[in-house]
Amino acid sequence: MTTKVITSANVEFRKKLDIRPGDTVRVWQKIEEAKGKFRLQAFEGLVLARKHGKEAGATFTVRKVIDGIGVERTFPLYSPMIDSVEMIRRSKVRRAKLYFVREEAAKEIRKQMRRTMNAKYEEEVKETSVKEAAPVEVAK
Repeated sequence: MTTKVITSANVEFRKKLDIRPGDTVRVWQKIEEAKGKFRLQAFEGLVLARKHGKEAGATFTVRKVIDGIGVERTFPLYSPMIDSVEMIRRSKVRRAKLYFVREEAAKEIRKQMRRTMNAKYEEEVKETSVKEAAPVEVAK
């Protein structure tokens, strides 16, 4: 009996990989630069979902925030383009899919924007009140 190697990923290691929603992971993926040259790039974020268990089409979704913008990537578990997956932190969660984090993040950003807008408005009010309160000297 002959076996065919379909992927260069270590399938046994990836099957044992215990990635759950709520984990913070760092996924090292291979990026092709030019003509067969590869470099490693890290994508670190929160695991929102794990789908299809440990079968061939298994995926996991990772979300991170870059400059105030949420970025999500869905990685195939057995992809040869994934070099390694590092577990950074494990959190206790009560859901199997953490899609609600998207809305929570948007609410938090709106709150921060309101705070900064209010702070700017208060500074403008203080500046105008200081200018009005300053005594005016009359030249003789």
